[in-house]
Amino acid sequence: MPRNPFDDPHGTFFALVNHEEQYSLWPTFKPVPGGWTIAFGGPDGAPRQEVLDWIDTTWTDLRPKSLRDFIARHEAVPDAAVN
Repeated sequence: MPRNPFDDPHGTFFALVNHEEQYSLWPTFKPVPGGWTIAFGGPDGAPRQEVLDWIDTTWTDLRPKSLRDFIARHEAVPDAAVN
């Protein structure tokens, strides 16, 4: 059975980010999928655990950006304007 490339402790990886500011671990040998950009790992990638640690410290609010923006807009509206 083939190994999952995302679990390879000896592989090199990127941290990808999408327009919703969600992050993903991504092996460097695979093309970056549409809608995602490299956020961490440099041109050659980084060790798996280093990328996971970076994602863990960077992605502190797991809600999609659109939801965070929606909540922020509606929290700014006075209660009287909502009714």
